[in-house]
Amino acid sequence: MTQARVVRMHEPGAAEVMRVETIDLPAPQAGEAQLRQTAIGFNFIDIYQRSGRYPLPLPTGLGHEAVGVVEAVGPGVRDVKPGDRVGYINAGLGAYADRRNVAADKLLPLPAGMADDKAAAILFKGLTAQYLLRKTYRVGKGDLILVHAAAGGVGQILCRWGKGLGATVIGTVGGEAKRAAAKKAGADHVIDYAKPDWPKAFLEATGGRKANVVYDSVAKDTFLQSLDCAAPFGYVVLFGAASGPAPAIEPELLNKKGCLFLTRPSVFPHNADAATLRANAKDLFEAIAAGHVDVEIGARFKLDEIVAAHRAVESRKTQGAVVITP
Repeated sequence: MTQARVVRMHEPGAAEVMRVETIDLPAPQAGEAQLRQTAIGFNFIDIYQRSGRYPLPLPTGLGHEAVGVVEAVGPGVRDVKPGDRVGYINAGLGAYADRRNVAADKLLPLPAGMADDKAAAILFKGLTAQYLLRKTYRVGKGDLILVHAAAGGVGQILCRWGKGLGATVIGTVGGEAKRAAAKKAGADHVIDYAKPDWPKAFLEATGGRKANVVYDSVAKDTFLQSLDCAAPFGYVVLFGAASGPAPAIEPELLNKKGCLFLTRPSVFPHNADAATLRANAKDLFEAIAAGHVDVEIGARFKLDEIVAAHRAVESRKTQGAVVITP
């Protein structure tokens, strides 16, 4: 029986509740593949789940996204074989590990030219951007989009891909130190949302024009002002809560702000079955090949440094994507 090193938590709380443990990993069962993981993606949902904001059954592993090499397959597996390089975003919790068994139909074969660390940094975030830009609101030439946390992993992809689709992109950042990263990612203008008059700065940058769609992953600190930045019949899309949950509002406020559409989507329902996942991934890989999507890896940590990784992201000391190596 193979051994695996995995991160587990037995109670929610601060980063220190996570522990690296060694477990026996059985042979893959029917429909499963066993992976030797080479790179693990880090996403803000990991912090929500670890802290208890999104409660989990305990004890539990953590992490949704990783890349690796198939070492063995169970009965009935036809889509992948030993030696294949694959990635996943939605194979159940437990990506923080050096080896694991996953359902083979959750695996995505990787393009030959894509490095493992780049794939681990881009799959979850890229597929998030894919549904935001192509499904929640289909961004096109001439649109004006507002991207909060534009220096973050998803934010940078939204900026680049949005520009590739022909939109004007306004990015916000939480502090002047992150302005350069958002600008490099393609934002036409960058605004510091930590300043109380940032909506005024937004309108000055656009000549008074409001956004067709506002992508808000910050929530508590930005949501009410996001409503003021959306054009009549525009979309406000909440897809995270980096500063805390968005305040509750009465539905009538959406009418008063301009007959707005408000939605709270998630990457997992948008990639719930194998056919949809692979179609969305094809869209993402084509955007990468066209140069419309890239990701900056801002920090790297070893699996044994997982506590430090969580601390760094929570304190907003990182820019771009974080990658963990087993």
